[in-house]
Amino acid sequence: METANHILINLVKKARKGNADAQSSLYQQFNKAMFNICIRMAGNRSDAEDILQEAFIIAFKNLHQLKDEVLFGGWLRRIVVNECIKYSKKLFYWQDWDEADHQHRTDDTVEWWQEIDMAIIHKQIKALPNGCRQVFNLYVLENFSHKQIAENLGLSEGTSKSQYSRAKQLLKERITKHIALHG
Repeated sequence: METANHILINLVKKARKGNADAQSSLYQQFNKAMFNICIRMAGNRSDAEDILQEAFIIAFKNLHQLKDEVLFGGWLRRIVVNECIKYSKKLFYWQDWDEADHQHRTDDTVEWWQEIDMAIIHKQIKALPNGCRQVFNLYVLENFSHKQIAENLGLSEGTSKSQYSRAKQLLKERITKHIALHG
């Protein structure tokens, strides 16, 4: 009996050789998780689908660069996140905020939103303004540092921190309102 890792390794090897069935199987196995990243970052289904499609095209085209087939999922995730970042760079115009007007926390306490149902949070994240949504997703869900976010999105660390702070504030307001209305 083949293990999941052996199946994945065999699929990746076949896909690397251009086998359409293997590529389709990999797509079926990974598309939902990768789509969730895209929809959180893009905020709408149409753009998320476009980003996902482009990411899979890039992945299959560059599959020869993957050294360890069992790492396909993580490798694909990096491609998806990078495509989301490229998307945001094309779409958004970033302006530095006056940091005096947007204070941000830097402590490591547990965040209030970590105790709320993820379905509610996911819906509210998608509704955030573009800049806030991008920074929040990269910082919280993809574990980027503010320095990495700044470098990838072409903005200052202060702007990244301000956008993150604003995202948290908006999420808290919207989720609190949602819970008050819907229980």
